[in-house]
Amino acid sequence: MNLASVFNPRDFCFKKPFGAVACGESLSLTCRPLARDAFTHCAILFSGEFSKREWEVELPFSGLWEDRACFSLTFPVPDEPDLLWYRFRFWRDDGSGCFLDRAGFRNGEPPQPWQLTIYRKSHTPEWFGDGITYQIFPDRYCRLRLPNPEGLVGNRWVHDNWDDAPVWWAEDGEIKNRDFFGGSLEGITAHLDDLAALSVSVLYLCPIFESASNHRYNTADYTKIDPMLGTEADFRRLCAEAKKRGIRIVLDGVFNHTGSQSIYFNADGFYPTTGAAQSRESPYYDWFQFSDWPGSYASWWGISTLPNVRENCPSYQDFIYGGENAIIRHWLRAGASGWRLDVADELPDSFIEALREAVEETDPDALLLGEVWEDASNKISYSQRRRYLLGSELHSVMNYPFRNALLTYLLGGGAESFRETMETLRENYPPAAFYSAMNFLGTHDTPRILTLLSGRPLPEGRDAQSQFRLSPEERQLARMRLRLAAAVLFTFPGTPMIYYGDEAGMEGTADPFNRGTFPWGREDRELTAWFTQLGKLRRQRASLCRGSIRWLKAQGPLMAFSREIWRQATVTLVNAGTEETVFTLPDTGYQDLLAEQPVDGDTVTLPPCSVRVFGWQ
Repeated sequence: MNLASVFNPRDFCFKKPFGAVACGESLSLTCRPLARDAFTHCAILFSGEFSKREWEVELPFSGLWEDRACFSLTFPVPDEPDLLWYRFRFWRDDGSGCFLDRAGFRNGEPPQPWQLTIYRKSHTPEWFGDGITYQIFPDRYCRLRLPNPEGLVGNRWVHDNWDDAPVWWAEDGEIKNRDFFGGSLEGITAHLDDLAALSVSVLYLCPIFESASNHRYNTADYTKIDPMLGTEADFRRLCAEAKKRGIRIVLDGVFNHTGSQSIYFNADGFYPTTGAAQSRESPYYDWFQFSDWPGSYASWWGISTLPNVRENCPSYQDFIYGGENAIIRHWLRAGASGWRLDVADELPDSFIEALREAVEETDPDALLLGEVWEDASNKISYSQRRRYLLGSELHSVMNYPFRNALLTYLLGGGAESFRETMETLRENYPPAAFYSAMNFLGTHDTPRILTLLSGRPLPEGRDAQSQFRLSPEERQLARMRLRLAAAVLFTFPGTPMIYYGDEAGMEGTADPFNRGTFPWGREDRELTAWFTQLGKLRRQRASLCRGSIRWLKAQGPLMAFSREIWRQATVTLVNAGTEETVFTLPDTGYQDLLAEQPVDGDTVTLPPCSVRVFGWQ
């Protein structure tokens, strides 16, 4: 039997509303087994992940529809947020029957239930979902002058040549990332007009606080901008100048761990105050988890330079979000518009919830975004199911499933798989979270998208990766595919995020080779022009900012979807294959938005590895 003809949670004939349901709102369910199966009763079995409650609701017989018996009911969902798992039970008057779940009709165990997210409605900043984000690794974006690293925390040194490759070798058994290039906040400010020309409306900055390493994910002092980047005055000026251009700043918050050379831990005694590694009497001693003080302590993934903090420590909580001038609050008041939480999986739910409260108390329209690599609606970390998207924690998350599925599709996978991955997220996420998800092609934690789109396997080992370069033929193929990837990025639901330099054609393997310096004066101008055109298109089309999605086709190398709002539709057609294909538009009267000309009729021919975007009104 075709399961979708009995129950399909993505079809309004069987379930309303689509996807997640807000607390207390009505849910309508319908099942349609074949009448010949003679089922006289149907019930839905719920199991609450967080409520730890199990219950059953009977769906009354509502009549016949062709050769099928219909069982339907409209009822309110629980008033408290929860993650519900459900399946159906059918039985006859004589007691015989079976269960229905995602695997079909069966009596087998364990069950394979559907997911229903019950969330509490809350405010999600529209400026983020509507906008275009640009991620900057501050040390590598732009330097205006060669900095002096002397007298700063960490054994730093600066490349004289901006075009050098990042250093990757280990020191004392660990990669310390002590080579700097000298990018600065002033350098970012100097290029705000270039970013505005890309239609960027949000700058997401990797950590900018004082740190011993170039990535600055080992915070040394949350209260200070790293001196090589500038001062708090420079940050405030960046925010003010960005605001004049309609650009907001989102900061990277690293609150699961600090640096071992931080003012709080102070393993090498750089700071004149007393750190936790120096004395049990230090005001910061309770922040850390020592098993054998001072040399044995919990650290992020066992990396000794990244000692974990105890997020349940009252003094740490007060410092980060609780106090009147806590870190979260101070930098929002200084001009930031939101925070991205590094390694959100490592932070307790209660900690994230308190961060959200502090963010919204300080600025009701500020953003709290989480780094989550999987489906954030049902994520399990450290054996705990997470509550990220139930209404009191994150506004939204980084959309790694989007990036991974799109990459697979463009390298030869079927469009069906991309659609299924995205529809699963759309079904599981609250609408505001789905339509404000941070979509991207790459980040500071992934190889450069241009390198991956060549299809050439990356070599093993950092030495080999440091020498890896695309041939002219590989680069040309990758550029063609990147045009397709960028078009999907800018026209799909969610906020598109550009990792600095992707629009300029930067290559790079894994960290640190994906964190090279921006190639000023050597940009791939054709790619930059393509990203610029797509950015303007998204900014101009309301359907691309807030429109719902309707899938037109997803089969093999061909993908087609429409974004629709009010009386406007934008259709994206992608042919990722090696052969020409033909597609029929759902109506006539479309404009080719990239070629800026009308479409003759409703039949469109797509050459191999090509994309076209059409608009209706």
